[in-house]
Amino acid sequence: MTSINTASGAPFLADNLALDFINSQYGVGEQQHDCLSDDQSVMDWLSTAGLLPKNAELQAPEGLLAEARQLRDAARALVNAAMNGVAVDLGVINQVLEAGRPVSRLEWESQTQGYRLGVQRTDSSPESLLWPIADALVNVVTGDKFEFVRQCEAHDCILLFHDLSKSHRRRWCSMATCGNRMKVAAFRSRQKPD
Repeated sequence: MTSINTASGAPFLADNLALDFINSQYGVGEQQHDCLSDDQSVMDWLSTAGLLPKNAELQAPEGLLAEARQLRDAARALVNAAMNGVAVDLGVINQVLEAGRPVSRLEWESQTQGYRLGVQRTDSSPESLLWPIADALVNVVTGDKFEFVRQCEAHDCILLFHDLSKSHRRRWCSMATCGNRMKVAAFRSRQKPD
């Protein structure tokens, strides 16, 4: 499913939170675009991803951009390493997992008249805000469907996606963008006279 946040230009098309976070920097060569340009843009991305309470006036903690970019770089390296079956430094990811670990509590839910597991951030530190991304990253690289994590087949696209289609034959980050461009290019090359 393709969705683009028009406010920041961040693509949300990977069908996985961690991969969408990695995709917040995209482009090739001099056509690079980074959706994380300051602490507030990271907060905007987290809000769009549904990781912040709606209508909350949360202040971006100092250092959020630096921490987010470190996590994104480490996440990209981990996914690439996992796709190639090699080891990589896990220090940044493990630090976010440790320092940002939320508190879990058993709670009574009066609306449903039942118990539920409540998970809450311990604070508003960069690690606490980024913990759900690190957790999603761990789940995707250790999950039994990691083999369906792919990079877009368009020659000029670096976006990753989790192919959760029934046939697992998805080739492009988005059919509306890269898929269409590649199909048009293939058609044109077949139409050229020899």
